[in-house]
Amino acid sequence: MASALVRGVLQAGVCQPEAVWASDCFFEAAQKLAADTGLNAVRSNLEVATASQTLLLCVKPQDALKVLQELGVSLAGKLVVSIAAGVSLAALESAAGAGVRIIRVMPNTPALVHKAATAYSPGRFSTPADAAGVEALFSAVGFVAQVKEPLLDAVTGLSGSGPAYAFLMIEALADGGVLMGLPRDLALKLAAQTLAGAAEMVLQTGDHPGKLRDAVASPGGTTIAGIEALEGAGVRAGLIGAVRKAAERSIEMGKA
Repeated sequence: MASALVRGVLQAGVCQPEAVWASDCFFEAAQKLAADTGLNAVRSNLEVATASQTLLLCVKPQDALKVLQELGVSLAGKLVVSIAAGVSLAALESAAGAGVRIIRVMPNTPALVHKAATAYSPGRFSTPADAAGVEALFSAVGFVAQVKEPLLDAVTGLSGSGPAYAFLMIEALADGGVLMGLPRDLALKLAAQTLAGAAEMVLQTGDHPGKLRDAVASPGGTTIAGIEALEGAGVRAGLIGAVRKAAERSIEMGKA
């Protein structure tokens, strides 16, 4: 996620590579990102905190609080933007120390191609200017919305994990095409473009997906036969359940 976000932001021209500093527990990963993008790779989080005014905390949830505690006083006067799933603002603020400005964000990997879906929630010490800066940063790589913090778990289950659901659907649709005789590469392109096109229709028309679906499913036709198979296999319930399970997991991680 961190790599996709940084690459997307740099490609969008939000900031120059020489103004970005990155560290990683595996220094080779930071070096590779630096080689690919031109940013500065350093060995310690403290170096990043010292050189920056805005810090993107892109670590595993179980590591987020430890990283903030280790940075300690170096966070004074800085804005911390955390993408750690499930880790609450209260926990982040407690670990960072009194008065540190923090905003929780849940982006997704399509930031790499400027098609991200992002939601954020400001902490109690953050300012309207901080929120505006986060909006500007993430709107450069896609859609962004402000939500109340309790909704970030639902966002995690839907759009945070959502690209994986979409990849699974693309793979399954392509497998169906291969089953019926299509070459693999063509089947993948048709499946991916079909989902991308359908999503764009929803966004551009503003119509309910059910209305758009009904426009394709003529009586007694091929599409309604396919929909019958999907409903019989529980695809709708499976997707709803996937969002619920992922959101519940985010809640559990926040309690750990």
